[in-house]
Amino acid sequence: MDMIPEAFSPPAPIPRTVPPSRWTIIKTILRNPLELWGEPSYTLPWIKTKFFNERTLIVNDPGLIKHVLVDNAANYRMADIRQLVLRPILRDGLLTAEGAVWKRSRKAVAPVFTPRHAQGFAGQMLSQSLEYLHKYEEIGSEGAVFDIAADMTELTFAILTETLFSGEIVTESEHFSDDVNELLHRMGRVDPMDLLRAPAWVPRLTRIGGRRMLDKFRGIVHKAMDQRLEKMRRDRASAPDDFLTLLLEKAGPDGLTMGEIEDNILTFIGAGHETTARALAWTLYCVANSPHIREAMEEEIDRVLATDAEPVAWLDLMPYVRAAFEEAMRLYPPAPSINRAAIADDEWTSAKGERVTIPKGITVLIMPWTLHRHELYWEKPRAFMPERFLPENRAKINRFQYLPFGAGPRVCIGATFALQEAVIALAVMMRRFRFDATDATDPWPVQKLTTQPRGGLPMRVTRR
Repeated sequence: MDMIPEAFSPPAPIPRTVPPSRWTIIKTILRNPLELWGEPSYTLPWIKTKFFNERTLIVNDPGLIKHVLVDNAANYRMADIRQLVLRPILRDGLLTAEGAVWKRSRKAVAPVFTPRHAQGFAGQMLSQSLEYLHKYEEIGSEGAVFDIAADMTELTFAILTETLFSGEIVTESEHFSDDVNELLHRMGRVDPMDLLRAPAWVPRLTRIGGRRMLDKFRGIVHKAMDQRLEKMRRDRASAPDDFLTLLLEKAGPDGLTMGEIEDNILTFIGAGHETTARALAWTLYCVANSPHIREAMEEEIDRVLATDAEPVAWLDLMPYVRAAFEEAMRLYPPAPSINRAAIADDEWTSAKGERVTIPKGITVLIMPWTLHRHELYWEKPRAFMPERFLPENRAKINRFQYLPFGAGPRVCIGATFALQEAVIALAVMMRRFRFDATDATDPWPVQKLTTQPRGGLPMRVTRR
């Protein structure tokens, strides 16, 4: 009888057993917030605490999460700390807008991301994945080492710009992934002034270096908008019916402002591809350390692709590939925190009759990072076990214990797009190549805007 190999447990911070000092909290938040959390965050359903005299409710219980994000979502706005970090980058984009502005943007972009419409992108996702693989074609018999974190950033950007912008969002840099990393390193993290709740006009010294890169990205977006508007003015029929055109046609007194359009385009460039890129890189890393899982994925990929099935069907035909990607998102959620603040007093009662009071103004912190590794809800929570997400096992997973795309009215609008993109990209890559760890492969998860491997992710690529 064959023995099932021990599941791989990828690197992650060990939960703290001693409460950190105030100074340690500051240093850890600035360096890597993922290293802050102690054992209670991984073992208790909820915790009430204080961060810098601000009341905070840390929520892990799926029922309470549902209450906050769905059942009484109208009572919870974006938390101040989240907005202080993200609004300087995204302004009134879909991730950061609230109230009427958010409703306008959500309504404007929704038609592009319906499941049926998203499925129509499958052919472009396949062609861009195949095109990107040309960079690996010249490797010799011993293979070659590539920074897979950077490669996945470039691949997902190529897919995004082709599907949503018809290839007309063009960067002038050959090192696009470096530009993204610099932007997120400078802008996508907490500054000491954020912790002190200083007004937005107070300079954030840690972000001064990121302003140049942010201006560069906004310049790229502005140029693409101007070029498309000129094409639409000359001959509307010549303009592609893509996301960019759709947004520009929503401009006007009853629709979006030009600033909101720019913000939403930047949001999808900065966050829409970045989250999928990180999850793809972590998937390849975890699979490389799980030979029996890689073998199962390769068998599935070879079998499906031998049938000449259309790429639009791959998401359903490759449940193991999808499960590996979803398990990687469990261990390394692309968006590791969800922050809300209570607008008015609220309360919730658990199935066991335990009552949780939620006073007005309290910060509610839902951490996919800790939730996805929580001992109450997962067997071997630190282990990479894709079988959790196979069709026959999915019913065991509560909808609100797994939140890679959030939940409720502000659930990620591109979830179907991202899952389809990931399965197509993984299938194309793993059909022809293998990705293995090297002596230099020593990733450490760091929370910026997304969960990133510190120092990149060098891996050896060889032909199958």
